[in-house]
Amino acid sequence: MTTTVSLTELPTLVGTDLGFTEFRAVTQEQVNTFADATDDHQWIHTDPERAKDGPFGAPIAHGYLTLALVIPFWGELLDVTGVGTKVNYGLDRVRFPAPVKVGSRIRMGATVTDVTEIPGGAQITIDGVIQVEGQDKPAVALTGLYRFYA
Repeated sequence: MTTTVSLTELPTLVGTDLGFTEFRAVTQEQVNTFADATDDHQWIHTDPERAKDGPFGAPIAHGYLTLALVIPFWGELLDVTGVGTKVNYGLDRVRFPAPVKVGSRIRMGATVTDVTEIPGGAQITIDGVIQVEGQDKPAVALTGLYRFYA
């Protein structure tokens, strides 16, 4: 469920658990497209036959592909109204504790840990995780910064 607030209401979200997005599948086509875009064609990602005998028993998504999916997940977690621009400002911390096997389903959860006023808007800090369905260890743990400008 999406949390919707206005720019002026953002500070009220500090400490708020935004819950989780819906699960989405990670496909071999996505992995191959990401490999083409980043020129990272390591067999563990792009050769399903060889990857069957690799350390994870299947091809896995690039860690940065999984991280990049934070952006579409955001639309499911938080909608800030009354803003002209929304900017991914950066990451303070990122870890990839567990692989995402191709065909797995992942989702994101986040908690707002801070909201700071900035010229023309607000910056929020979140602690987030990307979970793999049926797996205890997260695929990604992150602290992210996002800016919203009026």
